Amino acid sequence: MTETRTVLESAEISRALTRISHEIIEANKGVDGLVLIGIPTRGSLLAQRIADTISRIEGIEVPVGSLDVTLYRDDLARQPTRAPLPTEMPVTGIDGATVVLVDDVLYSGRTVRAALDALGDHGRPTSVRLAALIDRGHRELPIRADYIGKNLPSAKHERISVRLQELDGEDAVTIS
Repeated sequence: MTETRTVLESAEISRALTRISHEIIEANKGVDGLVLIGIPTRGSLLAQRIADTISRIEGIEVPVGSLDVTLYRDDLARQPTRAPLPTEMPVTGIDGATVVLVDDVLYSGRTVRAALDALGDHGRPTSVRLAALIDRGHRELPIRADYIGKNLPSAKHERISVRLQELDGEDAVTIS
Protein backbone atom coordinates (compact mmCIF):
# COMPACT_ATOMS: atom_id res chain seq x y z
CA MET A 1 0.00 0.00 0.00
CA THR A 2 1.26 3.47 -0.90
CA GLU A 3 1.65 5.98 1.90
CA THR A 4 0.13 9.38 1.20
CA ARG A 5 1.01 12.44 3.21
CA THR A 6 -0.39 15.94 3.05
CA VAL A 7 2.25 18.58 2.39
CA LEU A 8 -0.04 21.62 2.06
CA GLU A 9 -3.42 22.15 3.65
CA SER A 10 -6.10 24.68 2.73
CA ALA A 11 -4.71 27.59 4.77
CA GLU A 12 -1.18 27.02 3.41
CA ILE A 13 -2.46 26.96 -0.18
CA SER A 14 -4.36 30.18 0.46
CA ARG A 15 -1.26 31.87 1.91
CA ALA A 16 0.87 30.69 -1.03
CA LEU A 17 -1.62 32.08 -3.56
CA THR A 18 -1.82 35.38 -1.66
CA ARG A 19 1.98 35.64 -1.68
CA ILE A 20 2.11 34.82 -5.40
CA SER A 21 -0.55 37.49 -6.03
CA HIS A 22 1.51 40.13 -4.20
CA GLU A 23 4.67 39.07 -6.07
CA ILE A 24 2.88 39.38 -9.42
CA ILE A 25 1.59 42.86 -8.56
CA GLU A 26 5.03 43.97 -7.38
CA ALA A 27 6.91 42.58 -10.40
CA ASN A 28 4.35 44.09 -12.79
CA LYS A 29 4.34 47.42 -10.89
CA GLY A 30 0.56 47.18 -10.58
CA VAL A 31 -1.98 45.44 -12.76
CA ASP A 32 -1.88 47.48 -15.97
CA GLY A 33 -1.53 45.18 -18.96
CA LEU A 34 -1.68 42.04 -16.79
CA VAL A 35 -3.48 38.90 -17.99
CA LEU A 36 -3.61 35.56 -16.14
CA ILE A 37 -3.90 32.40 -18.23
CA GLY A 38 -4.48 29.08 -16.47
CA ILE A 39 -3.49 25.69 -17.82
CA PRO A 40 -6.47 23.33 -17.30
CA THR A 41 -7.67 21.93 -15.18
CA ARG A 42 -6.32 23.04 -11.83
CA GLY A 43 -4.11 25.78 -13.25
CA SER A 44 -7.24 27.52 -14.54
CA LEU A 45 -8.83 27.36 -11.09
CA LEU A 46 -5.66 28.69 -9.49
CA ALA A 47 -5.47 31.52 -12.06
CA GLN A 48 -9.00 32.56 -11.12
CA ARG A 49 -8.15 32.49 -7.41
CA ILE A 50 -5.05 34.62 -8.00
CA ALA A 51 -7.10 37.06 -10.10
CA ASP A 52 -9.69 37.30 -7.32
CA THR A 53 -6.96 38.00 -4.76
CA ILE A 54 -5.33 40.65 -6.97
CA SER A 55 -8.74 42.24 -7.48
CA ARG A 56 -9.29 42.43 -3.71
CA ILE A 57 -5.83 43.97 -3.23
CA GLU A 58 -5.85 46.43 -6.13
CA GLY A 59 -9.57 47.04 -6.60
CA ILE A 60 -9.27 46.28 -10.33
CA GLU A 61 -10.40 43.16 -12.13
CA VAL A 62 -7.62 41.27 -13.90
CA PRO A 63 -8.50 39.44 -17.15
CA VAL A 64 -8.32 35.65 -16.84
CA GLY A 65 -8.27 32.97 -19.50
CA SER A 66 -7.72 29.27 -19.91
CA LEU A 67 -5.33 27.63 -22.39
CA ASP A 68 -5.63 23.95 -23.21
CA VAL A 69 -2.27 22.59 -24.37
CA THR A 70 -3.22 18.96 -25.06
CA LEU A 71 -2.62 19.06 -28.82
CA TYR A 72 0.64 21.02 -28.44
CA ARG A 73 2.35 18.42 -26.25
CA ASP A 74 5.40 16.62 -27.61
CA ASP A 75 4.68 13.46 -25.63
CA LEU A 76 1.20 12.55 -26.90
CA ALA A 77 2.40 9.14 -28.07
CA ARG A 78 3.62 8.21 -24.57
CA GLN A 79 0.73 9.52 -22.48
CA PRO A 80 -2.96 8.78 -22.57
CA THR A 81 -4.70 11.52 -24.49
CA ARG A 82 -7.64 13.31 -22.97
CA ALA A 83 -10.23 15.30 -24.83
CA PRO A 84 -9.10 18.91 -25.18
CA LEU A 85 -10.82 21.41 -22.91
CA PRO A 86 -11.98 24.77 -24.22
CA THR A 87 -9.41 27.53 -24.59
CA GLU A 88 -10.84 30.84 -23.47
CA MET A 89 -8.86 34.01 -24.04
CA PRO A 90 -9.93 37.23 -22.30
CA VAL A 91 -11.90 39.61 -24.52
CA THR A 92 -8.98 42.05 -24.16
CA GLY A 93 -6.72 39.49 -25.86
CA ILE A 94 -3.06 39.01 -25.00
CA ASP A 95 -1.34 41.22 -27.58
CA GLY A 96 0.99 43.60 -25.77
CA ALA A 97 0.05 42.17 -22.37
CA THR A 98 2.15 40.70 -19.60
CA VAL A 99 0.81 37.16 -19.46
CA VAL A 100 1.23 35.04 -16.35
CA LEU A 101 0.75 31.37 -17.15
CA VAL A 102 -0.55 29.51 -14.10
CA ASP A 103 -0.20 25.77 -13.49
CA ASP A 104 -0.60 23.57 -10.45
CA VAL A 105 2.63 21.51 -10.62
CA LEU A 106 5.82 22.32 -12.49
CA TYR A 107 7.68 19.11 -13.25
CA SER A 108 9.47 18.34 -16.52
CA GLY A 109 8.63 21.66 -18.19
CA ARG A 110 6.91 19.99 -21.13
CA THR A 111 3.46 21.34 -20.29
CA VAL A 112 4.85 24.87 -20.09
CA ARG A 113 6.67 24.45 -23.41
CA ALA A 114 3.39 23.33 -24.96
CA ALA A 115 1.64 26.33 -23.37
CA LEU A 116 4.18 28.72 -24.89
CA ASP A 117 3.56 27.19 -28.32
CA ALA A 118 -0.21 27.39 -27.87
CA LEU A 119 -0.04 30.96 -26.57
CA GLY A 120 1.68 32.03 -29.79
CA ASP A 121 -1.42 31.00 -31.73
CA HIS A 122 -3.52 33.49 -29.75
CA GLY A 123 -1.41 36.62 -29.89
CA ARG A 124 1.88 38.24 -29.06
CA PRO A 125 2.29 39.22 -25.42
CA THR A 126 4.98 41.68 -24.36
CA SER A 127 6.25 39.11 -21.85
CA VAL A 128 5.28 35.77 -20.39
CA ARG A 129 5.81 34.77 -16.76
CA LEU A 130 5.10 31.48 -15.03
CA ALA A 131 3.39 30.84 -11.70
CA ALA A 132 3.17 27.36 -10.19
CA LEU A 133 1.69 26.27 -6.90
CA ILE A 134 4.25 23.44 -6.65
CA ASP A 135 7.72 23.13 -8.18
CA ARG A 136 8.83 19.54 -7.80
CA GLY A 137 12.03 19.72 -9.84
CA HIS A 138 13.19 17.12 -12.41
CA ARG A 139 13.17 19.57 -15.31
CA GLU A 140 13.77 18.14 -18.79
CA LEU A 141 13.65 21.56 -20.44
CA PRO A 142 15.28 24.87 -19.39
CA ILE A 143 12.12 26.32 -17.84
CA ARG A 144 11.70 27.86 -14.39
CA ALA A 145 8.81 29.49 -12.58
CA ASP A 146 8.85 33.18 -11.73
CA TYR A 147 6.38 32.67 -8.87
CA ILE A 148 6.31 29.49 -6.79
CA GLY A 149 3.98 28.55 -3.96
CA LYS A 150 6.21 25.78 -2.62
CA ASN A 151 9.36 24.01 -3.76
CA LEU A 152 8.71 20.34 -3.13
CA PRO A 153 11.71 18.19 -4.04
CA SER A 154 10.47 14.70 -4.78
CA ALA A 155 11.58 11.44 -6.30
CA LYS A 156 10.53 10.80 -9.88
CA HIS A 157 8.42 7.82 -8.79
CA GLU A 158 6.44 9.90 -6.29
CA ARG A 159 3.11 11.41 -7.26
CA ILE A 160 2.15 14.97 -6.32
CA SER A 161 -1.60 15.57 -6.25
CA VAL A 162 -3.19 18.99 -6.02
CA ARG A 163 -6.76 18.85 -4.79
CA LEU A 164 -8.93 21.95 -5.09
CA GLN A 165 -12.29 22.67 -3.51
CA GLU A 166 -13.97 23.42 -6.84
CA LEU A 167 -13.23 19.92 -8.23
CA ASP A 168 -12.27 17.71 -5.33
CA GLY A 169 -14.23 19.10 -2.40
CA GLU A 170 -11.10 20.12 -0.49
CA ASP A 171 -7.87 22.08 -0.83
CA ALA A 172 -4.76 19.98 -0.27
CA VAL A 173 -1.48 18.96 -1.84
CA THR A 174 -0.43 15.37 -1.20
CA ILE A 175 2.57 13.26 -2.10
CA SER A 176 2.49 9.47 -2.44
